[in-house]
Amino acid sequence: MRMLINSPQTVVADALRGMAAAHPELDVDVERRVVVRRDARAGGRVGVVSGGGSGHEPLHAGFVGHGMLSAACPGEVFTSPVPDQMVRAAAAVDSGQGVLFVVKNYTGDVLNFEMAAELAEEDGLRIERVLVDDDVAVTDSLFTAGRRGTGATLFVEKIAGAAAEEGAPLERVAALARRVDACSRSFGVALSACTTPAKGSPTFDLPDGELELGIGIHGEPGRERRPMMSAREIAEVAVGAVLEELARIGPADGPVLALVNGMGATPLLELYGFHAEVARVLAERGVPVARALVGNYVTSLDMAGCSVTLCRADEELLRLWDAPVRTAALRWGM
Repeated sequence: MRMLINSPQTVVADALRGMAAAHPELDVDVERRVVVRRDARAGGRVGVVSGGGSGHEPLHAGFVGHGMLSAACPGEVFTSPVPDQMVRAAAAVDSGQGVLFVVKNYTGDVLNFEMAAELAEEDGLRIERVLVDDDVAVTDSLFTAGRRGTGATLFVEKIAGAAAEEGAPLERVAALARRVDACSRSFGVALSACTTPAKGSPTFDLPDGELELGIGIHGEPGRERRPMMSAREIAEVAVGAVLEELARIGPADGPVLALVNGMGATPLLELYGFHAEVARVLAERGVPVARALVGNYVTSLDMAGCSVTLCRADEELLRLWDAPVRTAALRWGM
């Protein structure tokens, strides 16, 4: 196993220490595993809190800051954070306007965030929850009941965070987050399996010359294995699967936000080339792209591959997407 780590037991704590050293604008509690923007309570804003297992960086801690998350709770690698972390984060960012929990649809995350919401409400906080379940590849998996939460998490956190930054009330921030999730769908492809520090070997066997279609972000295998395909062919499959599911929620109306997301080990040279094919397929199908984002944002450790996420976006969602953001991993407009 060749990894730039000290030991599997300290990999998350070491990463948080590094984040604290690199980003003094964040309050990083290494021991209690909570990352908070230092001005989280300023201005009487709604707090937006998310979290999940580590290994998906920059999700979620990399999205803490102005115009996005108020706090994030990193768990161990591919393991949900515990309710105490979430309650601590909610208390740290609550300014009296309430807190929104953004939860990816994985069983551990759902159960722990539900428990945290109950505990926080017992302490007098107002809590709303939104579940992100955008993955079209599988209905159920080893980790979840229903669709998995993947790339749309970035869209939800950005747009909900922008609304909170503008002073929107808790109910409005939550409604926008749910609308983004409802209008978003994703599909992922793996060219290699990922390796967790604790296991030290690939999470599934993928022979040379083959790829996995419809993978999850925890190293779950996909719904179909095929011989290696070109970027053009992969884009046809991925975009087709996403558009098919978007069509189920109503007629296409207006442009989309498009995310071509790397899974951790795919270079930008390949991701931009793949995005060219995604843009081609969308143009051929008459789907205008209002905004596009290409890069590693919702990853799976060292997995090679990518995912495509599309969100139907009206003028309000586009305005909130374009709103200023300043985080470790996402910055514009400031």
